Amino acid sequence: MTVVIYHNPDCGTSRNTLAMIRQGGEEPEIIDYLRTPPSRERLMWLIEQAGLTVREALRQKDTPYDALGLRDLSLSDETLLDAMLAHPILINRPFVVTNQGVRLCRPSELVLDILVGPAIGPFIKEDGEVVIDPEGKRLR
Repeated sequence: MTVVIYHNPDCGTSRNTLAMIRQGGEEPEIIDYLRTPPSRERLMWLIEQAGLTVREALRQKDTPYDALGLRDLSLSDETLLDAMLAHPILINRPFVVTNQGVRLCRPSELVLDILVGPAIGPFIKEDGEVVIDPEGKRLR
């Protein structure tokens, strides 16, 4: 299986998602989307495949969201996509692509829904939250 993660190494959610993928035995293709943003077509494909609207894929926190006036609900998807491509930090993360589908992994444990293979075993997020307990039971 090929796994691709659109990753921001400065984001705890993205790091937790990457750690779960690796703990599951996969070494994903890692795309640092801030340095190498997806094309407009690829971004739209990721959003559609994840079952999201463009607005749902737009990150607000710690971005120029307000400064760019993106809170305006009358803005078109095309305008929002233009902003995301001009300012990749506006792309919510991490998007993960596997043979089982595409997810915006917020929270990070959503990645477990699209990983194939053996259970990843116990997993605790960076902040100490238990996702999978020592018996292998998914708690979130």
